[in-house]
Amino acid sequence: MITTLLIIAVTCIVSFSAFNNRELAEKLILWPPAVQRGQYYRLLTHGFIHADQSHLLMNMFTLFFFGRAMEPLYERILGPAGFALFYLSAIVVAILPTYFANKDNTAYRSLGASGAVSAVLFASILFQPWGVLLLFGIVPVPAILFAVAYVGYSIYSERRQADNINHSAHLWGAAYGVAFTVVAAPQVISYFLEQLTHPRFSP
Repeated sequence: MITTLLIIAVTCIVSFSAFNNRELAEKLILWPPAVQRGQYYRLLTHGFIHADQSHLLMNMFTLFFFGRAMEPLYERILGPAGFALFYLSAIVVAILPTYFANKDNTAYRSLGASGAVSAVLFASILFQPWGVLLLFGIVPVPAILFAVAYVGYSIYSERRQADNINHSAHLWGAAYGVAFTVVAAPQVISYFLEQLTHPRFSP
């Protein structure tokens, strides 16, 4: 899980640096007008800064537990940089719909690794649909039920737009995690369906 730990370390360093440096945060955040001017790096760098410490902690906590489980799969299939390729591409793909929807909105900004973390989480659910997730670190929920509720809540919240959370990135990140994994390891489809029809709850 070296790659997972490295991603977490870099994200924490950059995020904490940006907490205390507004100029740095403004240079890295997704701001559509800047991307249109050729600053395409923002499609990636926004995933390494966060709104606050709780936002950072939640994302990195989730990435730690599910990244370490998924990292060996991608590295076995795609080589040593496999998980890094998956994670970094997920940051970009998850934010693209948001960018295109707000490309002319000078007031719009987005940041955080949630899209990529959703990709990792949903990819892991393909392998353990009945694994138990601890919601808020306390409430045990079967992974597949969490996935359904998460998608439903994200769609509802995206339509309401009543908060400052980028639910679109969560949805597209989750979809990318599933699609990338199916393309990389097509056998996961039959495995997932077999697991789904034989509930076995496990932590």
